[in-house]
Amino acid sequence: MGDKKTCIVIVGPTASGKTKLSLQLAEYFKTDIISADSRQCYRELNIGVAKPDEKALAEIRHYFINSHSIHDDVNAAVFETYALTAAEAIFAEKDYAVVVGGTGLYIKAFCEGMDDMPDIDISVRESLRNEYNSKGIDWLKEMLKTHDALFYSRGEMLNPQRMLRALEVKLSTGKSVLAFHTAEKKQRPFNIIKVGIDAPREVLYEQVNKRVDMMMEAGLAEEVRSLNDHRYINALQTVGYKELFEYIDGKVSLEKAVDNIKQNTRHYAKRQMTWFRRDEEIKWLGKNADDYIRFVNDRRGLVK
Repeated sequence: MGDKKTCIVIVGPTASGKTKLSLQLAEYFKTDIISADSRQCYRELNIGVAKPDEKALAEIRHYFINSHSIHDDVNAAVFETYALTAAEAIFAEKDYAVVVGGTGLYIKAFCEGMDDMPDIDISVRESLRNEYNSKGIDWLKEMLKTHDALFYSRGEMLNPQRMLRALEVKLSTGKSVLAFHTAEKKQRPFNIIKVGIDAPREVLYEQVNKRVDMMMEAGLAEEVRSLNDHRYINALQTVGYKELFEYIDGKVSLEKAVDNIKQNTRHYAKRQMTWFRRDEEIKWLGKNADDYIRFVNDRRGLVK
């Protein structure tokens, strides 16, 4: 792989153990971590996004954690610029960098680059978000079915943020957001080694359930209640928060809200795996950090 610097990209579904593995690899390779999680960047969100604990954040430098506010406009293009800048800073002093996260589009943006997207009039964006906040996900699905059948059939139809983005692009340009996607990959000035945590589905789902229970014990309901005034912000239209807003509104019991979080998190994990399985560059391994270290060293030609 030559003498270029190397970025180790760790992917996998939520609750699979990515955080622990990233800390182990960062410690071994004596480097820093760039989070590729679309929610951990928000300072106001803590328990529900499973950030590394304070000890881990103090021992190893993390980029894109607590770096933004829920009031900021954060997307894959923003992450691409941020993460490339962070990688450049890391490589100025170190030979390796670790990128870890389960947001597939963010990983793709970092490794391959983002397509140039059209500018959207802020009035169109705000109007659609207001409509969505008042009419809900079924309205959004019908709008996409009517206006962008291509995205409706092939896009992320369980992700309101992506769905709103697709609708605003279609209404502003007359073209599907998918028409702006190309297959051309940008070349990065460093090596990229992709690895993924492969866990049996039943084990993963049990880990999801346990983690949700731990989040509730840690005070997730109180965290969500403290954010009630901001509930319509895009950053809060996410698993673990929207279900508890329904509980706060008296629409469901706390037990039902927790069950919904577990179910929706399991569904999210399944979608993550569907996304990552399409990437043939990912080497799937178990949970043993030594296996990942051995694989990276082998790829770098460091194993005799």
